[in-house]
Amino acid sequence: MKTTSYSTKSGFEIKDMDSATRKVAVYLAKFDNMDSDGDVIRKGAFAKSIMEHGPQSASNRKIAFLRHHDWQQPIGKFLELSEDNNGLLAVAEMGRSSLAEDAWKDYEDGIIREHSIGFQYIKDKMSFVEDETLPMKGYYEIREVKLYEGSAVTFGANEMTNVISVMKSEERATFLNQLNLSFNNTLKSLLERRESSEGAFEYEMKLKYINSQLLQLASAESEIHSVKNEPLTIVTEFDWFNVINKINV
Repeated sequence: MKTTSYSTKSGFEIKDMDSATRKVAVYLAKFDNMDSDGDVIRKGAFAKSIMEHGPQSASNRKIAFLRHHDWQQPIGKFLELSEDNNGLLAVAEMGRSSLAEDAWKDYEDGIIREHSIGFQYIKDKMSFVEDETLPMKGYYEIREVKLYEGSAVTFGANEMTNVISVMKSEERATFLNQLNLSFNNTLKSLLERRESSEGAFEYEMKLKYINSQLLQLASAESEIHSVKNEPLTIVTEFDWFNVINKINV
């Protein structure tokens, strides 16, 4: 069973771009195809999130449009989020910040080619379907998720997992140091804004994402040690809930 509190998943193609209005239409996810995580997302999986936190909702905490799942890099806002028979379709308008301008240029230059979602699995809304013809002997049918954000990325989340797994040891050490620095800076910012739950939300999400990257890195290390038949170090998920609870005391 999947255990990370914040997960990412590769998105798909750019559907349309309008230079005059700086709007993009993209598919953030597709339905009914098995991805590299062994997941099959069904139509309707995003309906509740869109209703509660979509562009037309009354929520102040709307589903965000980010770059690289970084909650400190918003690049625009979603004008429309909807499900069609193909997948999760998003229409977004780029912002006027330098981050958004850079992202728009990357769209035009073909540097941004993929999209990815940041979400949380819902335990009772997923089930394992056995199929002996598949390498994993089945797949997870995902009927609902809690969607936090959609991101413009250079490489989707699943591809990034592969990149981590083939990193040299010194590259993994650098990546770990960068994650540690980002974690500490995010935690400091969260502490400084502890009086405002709305203001702290972006940092809470950032911590969740950093945690997911740490788990991917730990998983890659475990696979390497397994190949070498070396003892494994058991890595447990960081208890960010405990951090948040202490902040709110």
